[in-house]
Amino acid sequence: MRKSMEKHMRIQEKKKREEIGEKRGEIERLCPDCLAGLDEEQARARGEAGWSNEEVDASFLTVKDIVRKNVCTYFNLIFAVLAVLVCITGSFRNLSFLPVVIINTVVGIVQEVRAKRVLEKMSMLHAPHAEVVREGKTRQIDSRQLVIDDIVIFRAGSQVCADAVICQGQVRVNESLLTGESEEIEKKEGDTLLSGSFITAGKCRARLDQVGADSYISRLTMQAKAMREGEQSEMIRSLNRLVKAAGVAVIPIGIALFSQSYFLNQETFRDSILSMVAAVIGMIPEGLYLLTTMALTVGTVRLARKKVLLHDMKSMETLARVDVLCVDKTGTITENEMEVKEVLWLEEDQEEETIRAQLSRFVASMDPENGTIRALQAGFPEKGAGKPGTVIPGKGAEAVIPFSSAAKYSGAVLDGICFVLGAPEFVLLEQYEEYRERLEAYSAKGCRVLVFGTCPERPDGKPLQTAVCPLAAVILQNRVRKEARQTFAYFAQQGVEIKVISGDNPLTVSETAKEAGIADADRYVDARQLKTEEEVEKAAMQYTVFGRVLPEQKRLLVRALKKNGKTVAMTGDGVNDVLALKDADCSIAMVSGSEAAIQASQVVLLESDFSRMPEVVGEGRRVVNNIQQSASLFLVKNIFSFLLSLASLCFVFQYPLEPAQISLISMFTIGIPGFFLSLQPNLERIRGRFLSNVLLKALPAGITDAALVAFLTLCGEAFHIGGSDISTAATLLLAVVGFMILYQICRPMNLIRRLIWWGCAAGLAGSVLLVPWLFSIGPMSRQGVMLLVLFILASEPVFRYLTQFNEWLQRLFRKLAQKVFHRNVCAK
Repeated sequence: MRKSMEKHMRIQEKKKREEIGEKRGEIERLCPDCLAGLDEEQARARGEAGWSNEEVDASFLTVKDIVRKNVCTYFNLIFAVLAVLVCITGSFRNLSFLPVVIINTVVGIVQEVRAKRVLEKMSMLHAPHAEVVREGKTRQIDSRQLVIDDIVIFRAGSQVCADAVICQGQVRVNESLLTGESEEIEKKEGDTLLSGSFITAGKCRARLDQVGADSYISRLTMQAKAMREGEQSEMIRSLNRLVKAAGVAVIPIGIALFSQSYFLNQETFRDSILSMVAAVIGMIPEGLYLLTTMALTVGTVRLARKKVLLHDMKSMETLARVDVLCVDKTGTITENEMEVKEVLWLEEDQEEETIRAQLSRFVASMDPENGTIRALQAGFPEKGAGKPGTVIPGKGAEAVIPFSSAAKYSGAVLDGICFVLGAPEFVLLEQYEEYRERLEAYSAKGCRVLVFGTCPERPDGKPLQTAVCPLAAVILQNRVRKEARQTFAYFAQQGVEIKVISGDNPLTVSETAKEAGIADADRYVDARQLKTEEEVEKAAMQYTVFGRVLPEQKRLLVRALKKNGKTVAMTGDGVNDVLALKDADCSIAMVSGSEAAIQASQVVLLESDFSRMPEVVGEGRRVVNNIQQSASLFLVKNIFSFLLSLASLCFVFQYPLEPAQISLISMFTIGIPGFFLSLQPNLERIRGRFLSNVLLKALPAGITDAALVAFLTLCGEAFHIGGSDISTAATLLLAVVGFMILYQICRPMNLIRRLIWWGCAAGLAGSVLLVPWLFSIGPMSRQGVMLLVLFILASEPVFRYLTQFNEWLQRLFRKLAQKVFHRNVCAK
């Protein structure tokens, strides 16, 4: 299934790219002068030929397609045929099954259209305008109006809007959203800038080399936006299996029932049609889909109040079943911002307060252009310094040397003394070996180390020629979230394994994971050592922490875990996470992450608060466990109707119920109580398979209903009781057994469940007494009443003994399964 889905997605993507390619005309590639750029004629020709930087639309289903897909279904066709047949008979009150069918269809359309609109809003680029050079003039234009071979100026703070090659200048680039690595990369003339990356320092002119559908970001967009077909949760797959089974059965059984009633039993066309329709709609679990959707919708609203957004409601169930949670280091385990952990004094007999004051004045004079400077200014606040970056007369710096990416330091002159703060090996030079062991001990723990000292020469931004006189080493680190340890402890208690997947140094990630309380955090591996898919699959089960992971490797790790039977949830915040998020059973993003990750994920934490995850899991368990309980009520009707239809064919008697009577029983013993029960608190762990759980619970009641109604009908015919009496008696008998089942499911009783039970009983009694004509309930003869009372008295012991027999069989099968398992273990 997965391979066919991926093949379909690749074909769709290829088709989309070919369509774009067909719209493009031939052009001559140019390398214009970086100061002059293209002229207006060249730019216009490229735009007209289709070589502009237009966004890619990867949504393959239109609203019309979605409506057609939900309306033109197999079961809607069956219900439409049944509705026409009922209308032909003139018994319009028996069309009471149609509202549920219509609501089901409308809800399906609304959900898919909503998902399509969410995907269409996805925009990986936050750069609506770009600084372009044309005919030697610089101007701002919409980034979508850029064309291939344009010369664009990128400076600190810019996001690269299309793949480009640097023609002039030098910049530092943050590609963390693309690669997952937090380190900034130096880019100089001739190097490639990938679309979606950010310029953190410097300035350059670059020629656009790949635009529109050809750019790196667009290729990711195509895959991220592709709507996932066939990816369903275990509960939904089970429901689909039930529906398919019913779909196979209803046509032949329906034809057989009508033929028997009309040709063998010589019943009227009207009665034959109505009994056949009642049997068929009784076998189709149409209300179960509606209940599932409504319960998931209520759960979605509850989570929204807790600042958790669900793009896909079914992800609640998947997350409740998860046994492996893949997380990133930055943004999930740690805060995005850094903090000063400690100050390491490098020389003895130092005046610590004086050095702290000098360090405070130093960082206060710097422009807070990056996270490191902001962390230093927060860690060393200067009293009375006012706004960071403001130089105060008598206290500020006489000169400031901004950070140089080439020299790896920044500098300032305070009271005639030159101070430098930078990377240890770049400012200590030959003295670095003396301090290496002390400093690298912190680097190994995932900390960033900066050395602060005085410089004998006045720094000019170029590499230092003379080593500084070190005063202190400032240790910075990403702060572990306060709630991280408690959250991971919760998942450990629930049997959920944590995998940390990051682009950072594996030792760094391992130390951070230990601090967050993640089990087996010392089992780490450098993903660069994993060369083949087989090695990735083996490592996925062996290690807990993965460092230096490439985007494609993240995807392979998720697939490897799923291949080993794991239900995988994945958290991510960057463009580099999108493909892995798509492949995970449940994808989670922080709102502070990239828009691509947010839109590609099923769950979004709107306050970027990972501690909300236990609440999401709890809500999922509540919904799934309660739907599992309520589903048993629905399956009772389906099992009963199927078995009664077979009994009717075998013993050649008229199916005793009408569609309106089936609707009455479904409303008060299944639909209404099922919905309210699905809202009850339930935090138990999900055990077993959905389908087996609900079938085993529903089987005794379904057999009880079918057996009693079949015998009631045969006895009624034997005693020459009228068809109307038998129909009414069968309806009331089903109601009694239905409330017995409902009572069993409501246990242990509380105030809410008592109100549900008594409220539904009162509703059914009121319908029978006040509007009997609406549900085909007629007056009964004395013989009919006596027969009904007899079967009601028999219903309780029959249901009780069948339930006990079912429980005994389950225990027997469990014991046999355990014996087989132990035998296989011993054999191995």
